[in-house]
Amino acid sequence: MEIRQLVADDASEYLTNRLIALQENPEAFGSSYEEEKNDSIEKYINRFKLSLDSFTFGAFEQSELIGTISLVKETKLKLKHRANIVAVYVKPENRGKGLGNALLLKAIEKAKTINEIEQLYLTVSAKNSAAKKVYKSMGFEICGTEERSLKYKDTYYDADHMVLFL
Repeated sequence: MEIRQLVADDASEYLTNRLIALQENPEAFGSSYEEEKNDSIEKYINRFKLSLDSFTFGAFEQSELIGTISLVKETKLKLKHRANIVAVYVKPENRGKGLGNALLLKAIEKAKTINEIEQLYLTVSAKNSAAKKVYKSMGFEICGTEERSLKYKDTYYDADHMVLFL
């Protein structure tokens, strides 16, 4: 398995995985399949090629993208000491093999190379005990719970907010 930062050539495979993730796990993302199904590949080509504030990493097995994670820096003056972990996804058939840990570790390592970043935040579905176990194993702590954080097709989902102080 190889974990590396995604580049423009990965955009098509990333978009395919992203749309599958949004369909399979709507409770895990603030975005929805309906909102992103018409996104152009150029959106991700540009993000992977040009962004200085967003870093997306992928786990590859035999050249197939099987998991992703993004680190997004805050850009406002009073928030520049923070970054967010978002868009975490591992294909169902690859879960339970340590990919989540490896991807999270890669994002944390990247954050530590950016002098401004002092703390990382993420939001996870309150019922996703497997993901919370991974996050806690890396030092994240729950700093709040938001009831009815997401609503999708008449179903509400609570979310736990977590923080890691670097």
